[in-house]
Amino acid sequence: MVNRLQHATSPYLLQHADNPVDWFEWGEEAFDEARRRDVPLLISVGYSACHWCHVMAHESFEDEQTAKLMNSSFVNVKVDREERPDVDAVYMNATQAMTQHGGWPMTVFATPDGHPFYCGTYFPREQFQRLLSGVHNAWTGDREAVLQQGSKIVEALNQNTALPKGPAPTEETLAAAVQNLRSTFDPVHGGFGGAPKFPPSMALEFLLRCGEHDMSGHTLERMARGGLYDQLGGGFARYSVDAQWVVPHFEKMLYDNALLLRVYTHWWKATGTPLARRIALETADWLLREMLTPEGGFASALDADSEGEEGRFYVWTPDQLREVLGEDADWAIELFEVTGTFEHGTSVLQLLDDPGSPERFERVRAALLAARARRVRPGRDDKVVAAWNGLAIAALAETGLIFERPDLVEAAERAAILLAETHLVDGRLRRTSRDGRVGTNAGVLEDHADVAEGLIALYGVTGRARWFELAGELLEQILERFSDGTGGFYDTADDAETLFQRPQDPTDNATPSGQYAAAAALLSYAALTGSARHREAALAALATVSVLARGHARFAGWGLAAARAALAGPVEVAISGPLDDPRTRALQRAAFLADVPLVVALGDGGAPLMEGRGLIDGAPAAYVCRDFACRLPVTTPEALREQLREAQG
Repeated sequence: MVNRLQHATSPYLLQHADNPVDWFEWGEEAFDEARRRDVPLLISVGYSACHWCHVMAHESFEDEQTAKLMNSSFVNVKVDREERPDVDAVYMNATQAMTQHGGWPMTVFATPDGHPFYCGTYFPREQFQRLLSGVHNAWTGDREAVLQQGSKIVEALNQNTALPKGPAPTEETLAAAVQNLRSTFDPVHGGFGGAPKFPPSMALEFLLRCGEHDMSGHTLERMARGGLYDQLGGGFARYSVDAQWVVPHFEKMLYDNALLLRVYTHWWKATGTPLARRIALETADWLLREMLTPEGGFASALDADSEGEEGRFYVWTPDQLREVLGEDADWAIELFEVTGTFEHGTSVLQLLDDPGSPERFERVRAALLAARARRVRPGRDDKVVAAWNGLAIAALAETGLIFERPDLVEAAERAAILLAETHLVDGRLRRTSRDGRVGTNAGVLEDHADVAEGLIALYGVTGRARWFELAGELLEQILERFSDGTGGFYDTADDAETLFQRPQDPTDNATPSGQYAAAAALLSYAALTGSARHREAALAALATVSVLARGHARFAGWGLAAARAALAGPVEVAISGPLDDPRTRALQRAAFLADVPLVVALGDGGAPLMEGRGLIDGAPAAYVCRDFACRLPVTTPEALREQLREAQG
C-alpha cells in the first residue's frame, strides 16, 4: 500500500496521508492506474472544515478492513473541493442528478475514463462496506450495464447545457426579485426559508443596494445576535442548523466572513446602525487575528471540531461560566442565554440584547476569551485561495477606509501583493498557495473575477495604478479564455484540464457565481475606463438574472446587485489631489460613504477616468460622472455628498 498524499499542499489531503487507503491525488496517474488494473475509480471529495468528512474518515478511511476493500477493488482518489472546484462541480452535478441531493463528503464511483456511474455522499461504515462489495460485483459481473450507466449519465448531463437567458435586467426585474425574496422571508427570525439557514450574503447586498432595509436589516441583526456569530471572538459560522440562528455548524469560512464584513459595512453606510459598525469591525479584527497567514494571505477555514467534538471550543455550561466569572456569572448566564441550547447541557452564546453595562460586558468577555484560549483550538486550513482572498481584499479595503482603520487597508494590500507575486505564474493565475508555495491548480473563473474586483476596490482606496492594471489583465483573460461565445462564461479556461463536462453555473452558492462576479468586475472596470467592450460583456453575462429573478432570486443575489449597479450607472467619481493631502482623503471618504453604487479613481496614472481631471485653484477636487460625462468639480466633502445624493436620485 502506498499513500501518495504525503506531498500534497492541501491540508485536507494531508489529513488523509496516514490512512491505510492507497490514495491518489486527482490526476492522470490515477486514471492510468485504473486502466492498467481495469478497476473503477472511487473518488472521494471533501474539504478540511467539513464535519461529516471527518466522521467518514474516522469510520471508514482509517479502518483497516474498509481500506482493504477499497484498495483491492478500486483506484482511490482524494479531492479537495476547494482546490479543485471544477472537479467538484461536475461530480456534484452527477450526484444531484442521480440522488436528488448533494453534499460532502461526496462519494463517486467512476469508470477509468472518469464517467460517474454511482454517486452518494456520507455512508456509515457498514453500509459503505456493503456498497464497495456491491459495486465491485457489478463491475466484474455486469460490466456492460455499468459502462452504459456511466455513458447515459454523461450524455444526459451534457444535453441542454445552454444557460437560460432573458432580456437585460430592468427596474421591473429588480422589483420582481425583491418580491420573490419577500415571499420566503422569515419576518420573525430573518433570513429566507426554514432550517438550515445560511447567511444570504449576496441577496442582502442586493437588498441594501435597493434601499430595502427591512428584510436586510432584520436579517443582519438576527444573525449577529444569535449563535451563528461568535459573541466572544467575532466571526460567523457556516450556517445555522435551526431557523432561529441559535445553533451553528461551527466551521468558519473565509468567504462567508469576507462577504459579511462587506455587507455589515454597507449596512452601516446605509443606516448608521451602531450594531453594523461593531460587527463589521469585530469581523475584520477576527480576520486579521485568526485567518492571516505569515505570507500576508488569508487562510481558508477553521474546523467545526476540536478534540473530536463539534463545537467543543465554543460552547459553555453554567458551571463553566461560574468557574471563570465568579460574581458576574449569573448576569452572564442570563445575558448569553446559557440555557442548554446545544448538546449535553452546553449552550452556544447569544447576545439578543445590548448589555446594560458595556464595561461589565467587556470585563466578562475578556475573561471568557482568556479561558477559551486555554482550550484546544479547532484546526485551521491555511491554504490561500485566490478567489476568497479577492473577496477579503475588497471588504478590508472598503471597511478600512470607511472606518478609518489603515491597518485593514494595509492587510488588504499585503494579500494583494501575495496574489500578484506568488499566484501569478507566467501571466496566469493559480488558485491556491500554502506557506508561500504556489499550487499547481489553475485559477477558475471565480478566482479571476473576485481577485479583479478586489483589486479594483483596492485601487479606489490606495490610488495605486498597479492594482487597476492587474485587474485589467485578469479581466482580459476572462474575456479571452472563459467566454462561452454566447455572452456567458465557463467556470474553467479554454485550456484547462478536460473533464467529462465543462462546468458552467451562473447561480450563487456559498460564494458569488463566477459569472456574476465577472459581470460585477467588468462593469466596474468599464466605468473606470469608458470601455464599451467591457460593459457589453458585463450586461451579456447578466442575461440569466432576468430568468432567475422572479422565482429564484436567492440564487442570483450577486447578479442582481451588479444589475442594480448597472442601472445606477454606476456613478463614477474621480478624485484629483495628492494622496497625502487630508483634503484629498476627505473627498475620498465622502465618496465611499455614499449609499449609491459607484467606482472611485484617484492617484496619478491608473484609470482613464482620471485623465483631464485636475486640481481646482490648487485644491483637491472631485468629479462626479456618468458615462464619462462629469458635473462641475467640487472641492469640499459637503458639496460632493450633495452631488452624490442627487445622483442617487
